[in-house]
Amino acid sequence: MSEPTSQAFWITQPGHGEIQSSPLPDLPAGWVQVRTLFSGISRGTEALVWQGRVPASQSDRMRAPRQMGEFPGPVKYGYSNVGVIEKGPGQWIGQTVFCLHPHETRYQAPLDQVHLLPPGLDPARAVLAANVETAINGCWDAMPRIGERITVIGAGVVGTLTAALCHAVPGVQLELVDTNPERESLARALGLPFVTPATATPGVDQVIHASGSEAGLDLALRLGGDEAAITELSWYGDQPVSVPLGSDFHPRRLTLRSSQVGQIAPDMRPRWDTGRRLGLALHLLATHSEWAVLIDGESPFEALPRTMDSVATGHGLCHRIRYEE
Repeated sequence: MSEPTSQAFWITQPGHGEIQSSPLPDLPAGWVQVRTLFSGISRGTEALVWQGRVPASQSDRMRAPRQMGEFPGPVKYGYSNVGVIEKGPGQWIGQTVFCLHPHETRYQAPLDQVHLLPPGLDPARAVLAANVETAINGCWDAMPRIGERITVIGAGVVGTLTAALCHAVPGVQLELVDTNPERESLARALGLPFVTPATATPGVDQVIHASGSEAGLDLALRLGGDEAAITELSWYGDQPVSVPLGSDFHPRRLTLRSSQVGQIAPDMRPRWDTGRRLGLALHLLATHSEWAVLIDGESPFEALPRTMDSVATGHGLCHRIRYEE
C-alpha cells in the first residue's frame, strides 16, 4: 500500500507560491487526520504574508497556530480550514471540524486543536470563523454600550462583522463607513446603515477602525466626539502610518487603542481562552446564515499558485478555496 500524502500551499518567496507534497506519518495517539473541504484566505494578514511585509521584529508574534516555515518564506501559512475527520478515535470519524490550519488537502492535529461545527453550520460558511473571532475580540476591546453612537470604518470582512455585532446591542446607532459605494449593497443585505466618509456623522461615542488605511485612521480620529475611544483593528505590517495627533487630538482627550486577536481582550481573559472564543464564533456563524454574503469568490485548491496574488491583493471580501475528493 502506498504511503498517504498531503499537498500543501507554500509561499516560497514573497509573491510566489507552489503546491508541495509530503508524506503523512503514522497518526499519534490523541490526534486526528482531517481531509480538507474548504479553506479561506484572509485578505488582511495573509495578504501581508504573501507580499513579504511581516516585519522581522514581529515574526514570532505573527506566527499562525499551525504555521510551518518562517517569514518571509518558504512558509506554509493560513488559519481558516474546514474538513472531515477520516482517522482518529472512533467517535470522531466523519465529524466536520474547523481548525486554524493552512491551505492543505490533509493534515494531522491534536484533538484539542480541532473544533466541531455546531448543528446548522454549513461547512462552506465556516471558513469565516477566524474572522468572526477577530470581530468578537474587537467588540470585547471596544465594549459597545447600550444606546451609543458607534461608527465602524472599513466594510471588509472583519469591519462588517464587527459592525453587525455592535448593531445587535440595544439602542446602538451605527454607521458603517467605506470609500467604496458598492459596499452599500453588502451593508443593506445585513441590515446595517451605510455611509461614505463625506456623509459620516461626527461627534460619535466611539469609532472602530478596520480599513487598514492611513486615511481611514485619520477619519476615525476626526469622527470621535470629546473623550471618545478609537479602537484600531487594522494591522499595517511594515507600512509606516502617519497618525494625526496634532490639532485637537489632545484637547478632545481622545483615546487610541489597539485590538489584536492573538490576545484575549483583558477584561475577558480571566474566564475565556481561545478555544472558548472560537467556539462562540462558530455558534454565531451557525445562527447567522446571512453572513455568507461575505464570501464573494471561490476557486479550486489546485489553482492557488496562479490565483493567490489576485486574491490576496484584490479588493474583494473572503475568498474560499475548494478541495476535491
